Parts: sequence; C-alpha cells; structure tokens
Amino acid sequence: MWIRGFTQCPDGHVVLGALSVVCVFPVYWMYIVAFREPGTALGQSLLPWPVSLENVRHVWDAIPMDRMLANTFLVALLSAVGQTLIALLAAYAFAAWRFFGQRVLFLLFVGTWLVPFQVTMIPNYVTLSKLGLLNTLSGIVVPTLCSAMAVLMLRQHLAAFPKELLDASRMDGRTSWGTLWRVVVPNMRPALASLFILLFISAWNGYFWPTMVLQRSDSVVQVGIRGFMGAEGNNWGALMAASGLACLPILLLYVVLQRHVIDAFVRSGLK
Repeated sequence: MWIRGFTQCPDGHVVLGALSVVCVFPVYWMYIVAFREPGTALGQSLLPWPVSLENVRHVWDAIPMDRMLANTFLVALLSAVGQTLIALLAAYAFAAWRFFGQRVLFLLFVGTWLVPFQVTMIPNYVTLSKLGLLNTLSGIVVPTLCSAMAVLMLRQHLAAFPKELLDASRMDGRTSWGTLWRVVVPNMRPALASLFILLFISAWNGYFWPTMVLQRSDSVVQVGIRGFMGAEGNNWGALMAASGLACLPILLLYVVLQRHVIDAFVRSGLK
C-alpha cells in the first residue's frame, strides 16, 4: 500500500524519475562513447557529435562479433527455454499434486539454490570432461538446465492459481498434461515471459562458467569482449562499441516482451 501511495504523490514521481535517470545514464553514456569519433572517447559532451560508426566497424573487423553474438544467443535461448520448461513441470507437480514427502522434497529442491556455484563447478567440469562436452556450447547449457529459483517463482504463481479451473478441467476429462498446456500455461503467459527474460539475461551475462568450459576466446561474446579488452588497451570507443553490441539483443528482447513483464507484476498483486 505504501508503494501505491508513494507513486501517486508528485514527489514520488520526481524521485522515481531521478532514479530512472541514474539507472539509464550509464547505458546512455556507453552508446555515446561508442558513436564518437576515434580519439574523442574521453570528451565530456552529452551528444556524440559528429556521429561516427568507426568504432563499430573496428570491432566488427577485429573480432568475429557476428559469430559470437549468434553463439551467445543460442546458449542463452537454450538455457532459458530449458530452465523455463523444467521449472514449469516441476512447479506444476509441487502445486497441483499431493504426495508423500512433498514438503520435504520441495525444501530440499529449493535448498540447492543456496549451494554456491564454487562448490559445484569442479564436479560439473569433471562430468563434462567425461562426457566429451568440454569446449562445446552444449557444455555451457547442460549444467544450467535446472534452476531452483525458477521452480520457486513458478510454484508461487501456481499456488495462487484458481483451483476451480483445475477442477473444471478434470471434470471435462482432460489429463494432467492437457490441463497444464491448455489451462495453466495460457493463463500464466505474463509470469512465464518475465521469468524467461530473467533466465535469458542471466545466461547471456554468464562469464565464469563459459570461460571454464570453452578454450577459445572468440566463442561467446562475454569471453570475446574480455579478450578484446586485453588487446585494445585504452581504446575506450571500441570497447564501448563492443559492449553496446553485446547489450542490443537484451534490449530488443525486453522491448518485445515488456508488456508481458508489466502484466506479471500487475497480476502478482491480484487475488
């Protein structure tokens, strides 16, 4: 309630506007530096004038940015889709069914979320080595296909799902599988879309695990930009151009799915 009152007062809009500027300005400055002429990256102007694409061309010629973006997009897409699908099935089982040891199993499952990545990275690395998945994109995706955070989020949404709809679906003769895909999923599109965006961004920003699995520095964009930073030194215009290109897919994804994300936050407060 206090959030609603805060956003309805004029001073609240001023504070939110100021916070928005603070959050957006670093991204804006990144693109400003990227579109400046080479040699003027440290200028203080808030507008890139005259506008130059030289930094973007330099990045595109220096490193295989197109291939790295495609590989990163594929890894993030497969990881996000896999995590969302597995989380949906697991959350549906925990929310819609009743079985012996359900609560204990759910607590153990969510407890895996508390295990640090540093504890599991060596066993995962050894497993990938025995399976022959090192230095492959599959090696990045497979260990990340199950997310306890995703299961927890969807389980909370499904716990508030109207039980009457599930009972009506069963009375119509639908199986649990049919109920999931024809009743539950269509009514949970906003929640699934917002979760998909979070998982996609997390997979896109992953750095340490791809660095361990992949031996080539030009395979995915996170590792490629790190190698590009070491090669370019203080060429800030080119570095900002590379970072700006790496951010574009995330920005486009949010623009496409922002309506579903807003709906998810709106509906989360409704009974």
